[in-house]
Amino acid sequence: MTVDSSAARKPRRSAAGKAGTTGSKTGTTGDTTGATGTKRTTRTAARKGAEPELVQLLTPEGKRVKNAEFDAYVAGITPEELRGLYRDMVLTRRFDAEATALQRQGELGLWASLLGQEAAQIGSGRATREDDYVFPTYREHGVAWCRGVDPTNLLGMFRGVNNGGWDPNSNNFHLYTIVIGSQTLHATGYAMGITKDGADSAVIAYFGDGASSQGDVAESFTFSAVYNAPVVFFCQNNQWAISEPTEKQSRVPLYQRAQGFGFPGVRVDGNDVLACLAVTKWALERARAGEGPTLVEAFTYRMGAHTTSDDPTRYRGDEERQAWEAKDPILRLRRYLEASNHADEGFFAELETESEALGKRVREAVRAMPDPDHYAIFENVYADGHALVDEERAQFAAYQASFADEGGR
Repeated sequence: MTVDSSAARKPRRSAAGKAGTTGSKTGTTGDTTGATGTKRTTRTAARKGAEPELVQLLTPEGKRVKNAEFDAYVAGITPEELRGLYRDMVLTRRFDAEATALQRQGELGLWASLLGQEAAQIGSGRATREDDYVFPTYREHGVAWCRGVDPTNLLGMFRGVNNGGWDPNSNNFHLYTIVIGSQTLHATGYAMGITKDGADSAVIAYFGDGASSQGDVAESFTFSAVYNAPVVFFCQNNQWAISEPTEKQSRVPLYQRAQGFGFPGVRVDGNDVLACLAVTKWALERARAGEGPTLVEAFTYRMGAHTTSDDPTRYRGDEERQAWEAKDPILRLRRYLEASNHADEGFFAELETESEALGKRVREAVRAMPDPDHYAIFENVYADGHALVDEERAQFAAYQASFADEGGR
């Protein structure tokens, strides 16, 4: 069951109507039991074998399942488009793996991997229109790919040579946001501006389960609901806010939080690219039709570390990762393509060649970038300088000098 916004300016259209009706069995409903005993559908429940209720169109085995509410949003998808989704996920994963390797080799200062979250990002990214506007965090490499941002442009910030290597207005894709949750405020304000301009485009804001605990996100929900802003809040619940599991962040499934603000919330299988595509299309259409915001919770898993400075083995076990590896989004779609005769070995071989070429291009591009200015961090902290900053700069300079070989070697 999703909750319609009481502030909606227009009645819901029939094409999307059933997606917001009560009694749904596909994951747009609240979980069973009463107010004092909401059924747990968090990571703990999944670990014990209980599967959460969610929208799913492709099973982990690659079998297509029917969904009366959301089938219409992917009914016209062609084999070519399915292959395109598969290609997007494979190349995004290859780029991500190359960036991780480059960080380990000292070419990047840090990297935030999306491994395991490809379906959530590609499915939702391909649901957007060219005139929609995207506000990412720092992990939306797949969405950037869908928006036409050259992947090599994502790496300058992580190398420390720029603050973002692309013009946000060229692709309607905002710069990566490091401050947790603040981009939801930016997205809400932009969406409110769209309404005042009379445009029919929509906004989508990405954030993680950890960011959902931030006050900025709650404020965004409040403003978007009150002003009926055309914004989709896309939460990638990858089960861990660094080392904090989801069940220690929320007493209820995250998508149910939308009910308290007066707009719909939906949980979707974040490893199912078709379901993510369908649900995001639905939510964006609601926004464009003047029906206000939607919260989409993509239930997925971060297969790697939070960033390359993190060690996930300190807070989670191998058995958890192995359980999620069986739900791999890329393998899932490949099984479906093969079973449906929508792709042959020639396609997969050509894609492998393209993938290796992308990795080579990324390596060459990063190594051609200048080295970062180690002292830039001390600039522009204060307009007129500061004695403490000067002292810290001197200490850092001495530290750097300590690595020089003695004797001029």
